Amino acid sequence: MLSTDFGALKKMIGQIDSQGNVNYQLPVGDERLALNECIGKTVTLSFNGQINCCHCGRKTKKSYSQGFCFPCMQKLAQCDMCIMKPETCHFDKGTCREPEWGERNCMIPHYIYLANTSGLKVGITRHTQIPTRWIDQGATQALPIFKVSTRLQSGLVEVALAEFIADKTNWRAMLKGNAESINLKEKANELRPLIEGTLAKLNERFGNTAIEVLNEEVVELHFPVSEFPQKVTSFNLDKTPTVSGILLGIKGQYLLFDTGVINIRKYGSYQISVSVN
Repeated sequence: MLSTDFGALKKMIGQIDSQGNVNYQLPVGDERLALNECIGKTVTLSFNGQINCCHCGRKTKKSYSQGFCFPCMQKLAQCDMCIMKPETCHFDKGTCREPEWGERNCMIPHYIYLANTSGLKVGITRHTQIPTRWIDQGATQALPIFKVSTRLQSGLVEVALAEFIADKTNWRAMLKGNAESINLKEKANELRPLIEGTLAKLNERFGNTAIEVLNEEVVELHFPVSEFPQKVTSFNLDKTPTVSGILLGIKGQYLLFDTGVINIRKYGSYQISVSVN
C-alpha cells in the first residue's frame, strides 16, 4: 500500500516521451505521485474539508479560479477575465492588475493551434506551455498554425477561427474515447484563407511581423488509458469527500475510475491524501 500525507492538491503534471506517450504525476503537498503505474490499482482520494489559497495560503471555504481565495481572485492578474478571453486583454490600456506579471506572461510569444480533443478545435497557448496545454486538454493530435507576439493577438486570431470551428472541448465525449484521427494540416490549409481579411487587419494594426504563419509537424499524444468509461459520472469532492475506485486511466486533467471520473484541476488547493492498493 502507498499513501501520502494530507497536502494541497495541484493540477497533474504531464510529460510526453519521444513516442508521444503521456506520463503523469499528481502533486499532493510536497509529494509527487507517479500515476501511470497506479493504473489497474485501487486509488482513494480523501478530502479533509480544508482549502488553503495557493497564492497567500489563507483558509477559504471555496476555491476560486482553481485554487485561489476570493481576495486573491479579485486582485491577481492571473485570475482576470482576460485570461479566459484573451481577446479582451487590456494591458495596452494601462489597466492590467499586475503590469509586471502581464509583461512576463502576456507580452510574450503565443501560438494558435488546432487540436483533436473531442473533435477539431482551435486554441491558444504561451510558447512555454507546449505541449502542456495539449496534454491538459486531452488532445490526441495538435498542430501549431500561427505564432504571434502577444496574448491579445492570439485571442483575436482565435476568435476569427472560432467562427468556423469549435473553441471548446466536449469533455464528456473526450473521456468516452479518442476521437477519430484528423488531417490537421489539411484543415489548417482550409481555414487560413477564411480569415485572410482578419489577418490583414491585424497586420495593419500590429505590424507585418506580428503574425507568423507556421509549417509545423503534427504532434501525436497517447494517453495512459486501459479502458474508457461507457458512462461518464463526475465526482464532486465537496459532496463526496472520499473518492475511490480502480484507476482505469488518465486523460487531460481527469482520473478515470471504474466508479466515475474526477477533474483534478477543479480541486486545486484542496487538502487531500491519496492511498493506492
